[in-house]
Amino acid sequence: MLPHHDGSPLYVSSQEPALGDAVAVRLRVPHAWGAVDAVRTRSNPDHEPRFTDAVVVASADGWDWWEAPIHVENPVHGYRFLISRSDGRKVWVNATGLHEIETLDSEDFKLVTFPAPPAWVKDTVLYQVFPDRFARSAAADERPAPDWAIPADWSDPVDDVPPGRSQQFYGGDLDGVREHLDHLERLGATMVYLTPVFPGRSNHRYDASSFSQVDQLLGGDEALIRLVEAAHERGMRVIGDLTSNHCGDGHEWFTAAHGNPDAPESEFFYWLNDEHTEYVSWLGVPSLPKFNWSSAELRRRFIEGPDSVVGHWLAAPYGLDGWRIDVANMTGRYLDHDLNEEVRRTIRQTMLEVNPDTILLGESTNDASSDFQGDAWHGAMTYTNFTRPIWGWLSEPASESSYFGLPFGTIPLYDGEQFFAAHRQFAAGFPWRTRLGTMNALDTHDTPRFLTNAKAGVVPVAFGMSVTLPGIPVVFAGDEFGLTGVDGEASRTPLPWGEEHGASADSIALYSSLIGLRRTHSALNGGGMRWLHVSPDVLVYVREDADESILVVAAREAFDLTLPAGLVSRPGEDPTPLVGEGSLQDAESGIRLTGAGPSFTAWRLAGISLPAFA
Repeated sequence: MLPHHDGSPLYVSSQEPALGDAVAVRLRVPHAWGAVDAVRTRSNPDHEPRFTDAVVVASADGWDWWEAPIHVENPVHGYRFLISRSDGRKVWVNATGLHEIETLDSEDFKLVTFPAPPAWVKDTVLYQVFPDRFARSAAADERPAPDWAIPADWSDPVDDVPPGRSQQFYGGDLDGVREHLDHLERLGATMVYLTPVFPGRSNHRYDASSFSQVDQLLGGDEALIRLVEAAHERGMRVIGDLTSNHCGDGHEWFTAAHGNPDAPESEFFYWLNDEHTEYVSWLGVPSLPKFNWSSAELRRRFIEGPDSVVGHWLAAPYGLDGWRIDVANMTGRYLDHDLNEEVRRTIRQTMLEVNPDTILLGESTNDASSDFQGDAWHGAMTYTNFTRPIWGWLSEPASESSYFGLPFGTIPLYDGEQFFAAHRQFAAGFPWRTRLGTMNALDTHDTPRFLTNAKAGVVPVAFGMSVTLPGIPVVFAGDEFGLTGVDGEASRTPLPWGEEHGASADSIALYSSLIGLRRTHSALNGGGMRWLHVSPDVLVYVREDADESILVVAAREAFDLTLPAGLVSRPGEDPTPLVGEGSLQDAESGIRLTGAGPSFTAWRLAGISLPAFA
């Protein structure tokens, strides 16, 4: 029973403010917390504090709703609340919670005036495809393996030891993806994310040799057109993957510049000798030379305007619906160079010019908040706010595990309170609408499969939280089949087609059911978010909007707890869970929740009825 605010429409009058706008913000304060004399907002425009007074605009169900105006004076306008209690205490409320000491500006709530993401971003369910391992069409049998490849049959085990690690070649192609869109549709996915489709000399294709064509091994440009058109016919979107930090050492730009200082492309890279034969590369890997974004010509060819690489593939006839940018956190950064902001803003500006109804996601493996304040990226492909905390809470002790490159090689184990603390501190760094576009991935092509080290029976808990917490739920192709893998390469397993109606049917049905929960409830697609109970083994939270509240219990052990009366909307008679088998009993003293564990249960309750913003 604590004061609460978030960036959702229950609490903020505009999700797309402009500079100079007056935006109303609301703070919800429970009567049970104690009497309140006054509430004020504290903003910090131009780094000079400014306060506005709040008034009570509604009082119902044991809560007062305080409202105050904020004049938006910076593109990222931070604000917090200051509560003056009747007992004389002063309490700050920011994105990390309640504090009795002054707080950091970086932890403020944020209003963002940059162009807003498409409305559909908050409703997205993402399915990630690694093309070489997803499916082979009949046409793939007619293409000879390239000279760099180690050919493999579809049933062969993944070879995660070099050179097979990057050269083992199964021959999946884009027509294979298109031929299995019915599987994605049944699952409930709304967007397909393709890892790179440009030619390279590896199975992952992050070492692009060109950005001007789709790899012929995948079916070429025409196969991409067929896939996007077929996806669009089903109401799905398709996004591509660009390496803005580097290309491959076989890329046409690099081969023109290597050993040739007079080549126009020479300025595209960082050279370590006058002969231009030694160069900077991604993490010292020679096959991945790093781009130097000081080059105006590189920007013109790659990211500026409709004719650039970024613009070309978004336009007809290809029609991609956006980009995931690889190694976005390192892009444009080297020694005393930091052009990251310029590059990301230019990419987004090009997308706005070509098709504003597109999404831009950026990879940032650690604390992403400094780069993700709404100026370009709509969301982060990151691991700090969801993936690593959920692994910590729901994994078995492992003597050895590939854990995101951390040197100790094992998974740090968390209890529920530690999960909550880790999740909150990293999610709080994002503006609300960036948080809605950030990926809630259990795993990706760069990590072990979640199931590899998961406690027995916790997949419904983990994926249930992925679909119900703010953010974009993610299925890495094969998760729904129950695949495992000890590291990023070993997890890139060919999909076992034929098992979807056999050994994997129950797992696929689970994923489909939880995705269906997400897609059919408005509160899970942009609604507010309140934590109600945090303990070592049980987490309880609610997503709320004007139409409904979705009460969620995620438990790794059996539970029996009572929420105080008034904490959430009354459930009415005989509440039926939307998913799961937990029990909810409504009583005068509160709402009693019981159930076995591990388990994931959600109920639908009444929405939040409030006066409209003026």
